[in-house]
Amino acid sequence: MNKKIVVLGGGESGVGAAILAKDKGMDVFLSDYGKIAPHYKQQLIDEGIAWEEGGHDESRILAADEVIKSPGIAPTAPIMVKIAERGIPVISEIEFAGRYTDAKMVCITGSNGKTTTTLLTYHILKNAGINVGLAGNVGRSLALQVAREHHDVYVIELSSFQLENMYEFKANIAVMLNITPDHLDRYDYKMQNYVNAKFRIIRNLTPEDAFIFWQDDPVIQAQLRQVTTEARMYPFSEHLEKDVDAYIDADDELVLNTSHTSLKMPRNHLALHGLHNLYNSMAAGLSACLLDIRKEDIRRALEDFEGVEHRLEYVATVNGVRYINDSKATNVNSCWYALESMPKGVVLILGGKDKGNDYTDRASRKGEGEGHRVHGQGQCQAARFLHWQGRCHIRHPLTAGCRRHLCRYSRIGRHGAAVALLCKLRPVQQLRGSRPSVQGCRKTPQINYKTYSLTLNTLKNGSH
Repeated sequence: MNKKIVVLGGGESGVGAAILAKDKGMDVFLSDYGKIAPHYKQQLIDEGIAWEEGGHDESRILAADEVIKSPGIAPTAPIMVKIAERGIPVISEIEFAGRYTDAKMVCITGSNGKTTTTLLTYHILKNAGINVGLAGNVGRSLALQVAREHHDVYVIELSSFQLENMYEFKANIAVMLNITPDHLDRYDYKMQNYVNAKFRIIRNLTPEDAFIFWQDDPVIQAQLRQVTTEARMYPFSEHLEKDVDAYIDADDELVLNTSHTSLKMPRNHLALHGLHNLYNSMAAGLSACLLDIRKEDIRRALEDFEGVEHRLEYVATVNGVRYINDSKATNVNSCWYALESMPKGVVLILGGKDKGNDYTDRASRKGEGEGHRVHGQGQCQAARFLHWQGRCHIRHPLTAGCRRHLCRYSRIGRHGAAVALLCKLRPVQQLRGSRPSVQGCRKTPQINYKTYSLTLNTLKNGSH
C-alpha cells in the first residue's frame, strides 16, 4: 500500500513537495485553505495530483501517514492542532527533499542578511562553474529541483519557520549571520523560542561539516554556551580576533582564511557596502572557500555582485531626491542597518504590520537615526512608537494618496538633500509568487510599490 502524503499549502514549496512525492510513488493530496495561484493549479493538474482549495477536507487530511507543511502555516492553525492530536508526523519541504538527494547543502539563516548572503553565495558558485541550485526562501522549490533536476550543490535560505519541521536533514555548511528579535508573534513573544528555532540549523552536523557564524553576536555566543556541535567552527568578525577566519586587517583588506582556501582583497572592492554587507560577504566568501572555489573566482564574484531586489535598491532620482526601495527590511535591525549605510538627511517612510518586536532598544541608543526624518503609517507600531517619542510624523496609509505624500517628500528633499528610504517592518512577498494560505492564517496587505514607481515617474515628468 502506497504511503499517504498530505501537503498543506499550494505555493512553490507545497507544489514542489507534492510533485516529488508523486515521483516517488506516494499517494499525494494537496490542500490549501485559501486560493491556489493559477500557474500552480495548472502544475497540479498536469501532474495528475489531487488537490483542493478554499477549505480543508479533514477526513482525508487526518488519514495521512505524513504531512508536509508549508512554512507560512503556524502550528497553532486549527488543522495543525488536529493533526498533532492524531500524532501524524509533520515535516517541511526541505526535510522531505533532503531524503532524496546526496548533493552538498549550504544552508543560510539569520534575522537579517540571509537573502543577500544566499544570493551572493549562489552567485559565487554559479560563476565558478559549479552545478548549483538555489532554494528555500528564494529560488525555486528544493523538492521540485530534486525531483526533476540534478545539482551538485544547493544554496538554501532557511527561515526559522522552515527550520521548525526539520529533523534528519543535514547541512554540509551551516551559516548563522545574526539573531535579533523577529517573528516573536509566532514564538509566544519569547525570544528563546525564536533562538531555539534558528539553532536547528546545526542539527546533525558532523566533524566533516562547517558552522560559519558572526563571532560578536551576543545571542549566538550565549546559545553556543548552551548547545554543542561536532562541526568545525568558522567565525567571522569586523576586525582580527582570536580564532576568527574572516576579518578586515590593518590595511583595510578583507581576509578569508580556511584550511581549504585563503585570500585577501581590498574592502573597497566589495560590491556590497555597509558593515552588515561586509558580514554577508564574509559568510559567502567563507562558504565558497570551504567548497574549494578558486580564489580568483571568489574575488571576482564579490566584486561584481549586483545586490538583491528590494534591498537598498535604487529606484530613481526625482527633483534631486534619491529614492531607495528597502521593502525587504522586515524587522527593526534590518531597517537600522539600512540607515547605518545611508548619509544624513534621510526621509524614512515606515509601514507594515507589527510582529511583536521591541522598538525601545534601537530608539533609545544615542545617535541612531539622528539627522533623519521619519514618516509612517498609523498602523505601523514602529512609527507609533517613534511618534510617541516625537521622532516620527504619522501620515495616512501609504496605500492611499501616495502621490500626495511623495510630492511632499520630494519638496522636503529639495530643501534638505534627503533620501527617501521605503521600509516596511513585516514579511514581504517572496520572489516566487503567492504565499500559501491555511485556516487560521491571514494574508497581510502589501504596500503597492508599483504605484510608487508610477508616482515617481509622474514626479520625474514634473506634473505635480
